[in-house]
Amino acid sequence: MARYTGPTTKIARKFGEAIYGADKSFEKRNYPPGQHGNNRRRGKKSEYAVQLQEKQKAKYTYGILERQFRGLFKKASASRGITGEVLLQLCEGRLDNVVFRLGIAPTRNAARQLVSHRHITVNGEFVNVPSYALKAGDVVAVREKSKSLEAIENSLANTSNVFEWLTWNSATLEGTYVSAPERLQIPENIKEQLIVELYSK
Repeated sequence: MARYTGPTTKIARKFGEAIYGADKSFEKRNYPPGQHGNNRRRGKKSEYAVQLQEKQKAKYTYGILERQFRGLFKKASASRGITGEVLLQLCEGRLDNVVFRLGIAPTRNAARQLVSHRHITVNGEFVNVPSYALKAGDVVAVREKSKSLEAIENSLANTSNVFEWLTWNSATLEGTYVSAPERLQIPENIKEQLIVELYSK
């Protein structure tokens, strides 16, 4: 099985933060999972362990597999700019992430499903590839037949996120990927420099 489909709270507890969003179960037990729970003594982590954990956190946060993530890193390394920042921009520019950021879906997993099931269009064309890389000016919209879906309506009603690098038209249910976000505009708590150091070894 390639993609993780188990309990998300367990993963959040592993990293010590709610990487999948608000989670009541995580708030009750925000210590690492395991037989001995909070009583287990953990020695100081090595530099490699800290770097690996940060990479794993980024992969789980965006729902990206190792091969894809390494490919994004190579692309970021070959680009101009700070490698770590470009890496996060590439992750943010994925279609499933933008659908999530626009509030069309409550989670990235739900966004991936909407894209895969052809509920989303890019510039008027159906795109069912969650990893599709958006370019500045691309218009992401809910297809006409899917606008009345209860899941989409509920998600839009419960979202209040506004990102400067995206615009949203609630009347037509379409948003524009204005530009790649600056690092300060990305809310994820990821130390991208540790990932760069890990892959650079």
